[in-house]
Amino acid sequence: MGNRVEIIGLNGIPEVREGDDVGRLIIDAAEAQGVSLEPGDVIVVKQKIVSKAEGRIVKLVDVTPSPLALQIAKDFDKDPRHVEVVLRESRRIVKMDMGLIISETRNGLVCANAGVDASNVGVEEALCLLPEDPDGSAHRIRTTLEGKTGGPIGVIVSDSIGRPWRNGIVDLAIGVSGLESLRSYVGQADDDGYELKVTVVAVADELASAAELVTGKVERSPVAVLKGYAFTGGGGGARDLVMDRDKDLFR
Repeated sequence: MGNRVEIIGLNGIPEVREGDDVGRLIIDAAEAQGVSLEPGDVIVVKQKIVSKAEGRIVKLVDVTPSPLALQIAKDFDKDPRHVEVVLRESRRIVKMDMGLIISETRNGLVCANAGVDASNVGVEEALCLLPEDPDGSAHRIRTTLEGKTGGPIGVIVSDSIGRPWRNGIVDLAIGVSGLESLRSYVGQADDDGYELKVTVVAVADELASAAELVTGKVERSPVAVLKGYAFTGGGGGARDLVMDRDKDLFR
């Protein structure tokens, strides 16, 4: 049959609240759906439920906008409280134009609004922030799941991000634990015998994007189980995916 990867969306995960154990919720949902979690599986978890469990929700009523936020909001016709939260979550502003704020988060991720999101928050007049330490979040979920399976599990925390020069959004890995984020082919030869010198594949991003095919935006299936992908452990997490400053041609 050749190479094969199976992707299963998990249904039945309830509305996540602060303090919930995401790993335990995944185990319960898998058992209810008849999906067996096994060593070697890769679990992709949407960022939103991780953030909710970690209390990364900000109520707009509690936000006092700064003078800078007030000015930006006026220029871009935005809620100044929302802008203020974006500024707080940003290490630097990369670009502001056409009503968009592109910023770099403290974890080095470059995305719209520092990942601050007003959709599917579960609380009125509130915003959802990215996890403070997405790799740490992935590690905690992995620890719970490996306690169930007794063997290695890979965990990816994913989020939807736009890409320069491309229309549409894709899910990318913002947190990784238990598997390599990058797979290097440097030094290997292709079918013609040519030695590969620079080929490094962002496999964690590829897995996150593949999982989005079954999690989606409205399917209420925030977790996917991937079976059949042969991963190797280790790596430095999603931070391996962030371009080094000295190699970033667009900084």
